[in-house]
Amino acid sequence: MGETTSDFVVTTIDPVIGVGVTFVLLVAGLMLQFRSPRYTPWVYWMCVVLVSVFGTMAADVVHVQFGVAYAVSAIGFAVVLAVIFVVWRRVEGTLSIHAVDSPRREVFYWLTVLTSFALGTATGDLTASTLGLGYLPSGLLFTAAILIPAAAYVVFRANAVATFWAAYILTRPVGASFADWLGVGPDRGGVGIGTGPVSLVLALAIAACVFALSRRHTGTGARVRTRRAARLR
Repeated sequence: MGETTSDFVVTTIDPVIGVGVTFVLLVAGLMLQFRSPRYTPWVYWMCVVLVSVFGTMAADVVHVQFGVAYAVSAIGFAVVLAVIFVVWRRVEGTLSIHAVDSPRREVFYWLTVLTSFALGTATGDLTASTLGLGYLPSGLLFTAAILIPAAAYVVFRANAVATFWAAYILTRPVGASFADWLGVGPDRGGVGIGTGPVSLVLALAIAACVFALSRRHTGTGARVRTRRAARLR
């Protein structure tokens, strides 16, 4: 969703205004997330969506405004991501998302997510545009690539944290490539549905999933409170 939403925003309104508004919304969303005493599905996933959109914008600004080639920006974002992982591991001792239980660890987490989205955008555009594969073949390529860490974990019992982050990073170019393929016109190798309609459909799908998660989360919390109350009687 981040790819098509970013493209829709910067082509519909002034790019500077679009990026600025997205940044403000992202900061506001993260402030709400950090102030939440517990996991709240709609807050968390709102932040994920905003990070995906802003991460795409960041990668596009580097390429469009500063003329940096996708290959160079992809390497640059990969280096930044590697540095974040190294510092996070040395400071906190773990990269597990199940251990993100303090404000500092959450800062590392969101920096990782933001950088991984920017890296995924640059990598997806690199294969689709610079290497000339096109959006659909790029999506299929990254879909095949994401099966590698999945197989490594399931078949060979590889490290769960490492395989999770490898798969997570690859989800970005997978989604971006297929979204671009659906959104852009036939002259660019796409279906031509439009970035606006694609973004809207994806937003509705995400909203439906978040609603289901919220219902499940609320139900689980109620059952836990009921069991605790029963034990206290």
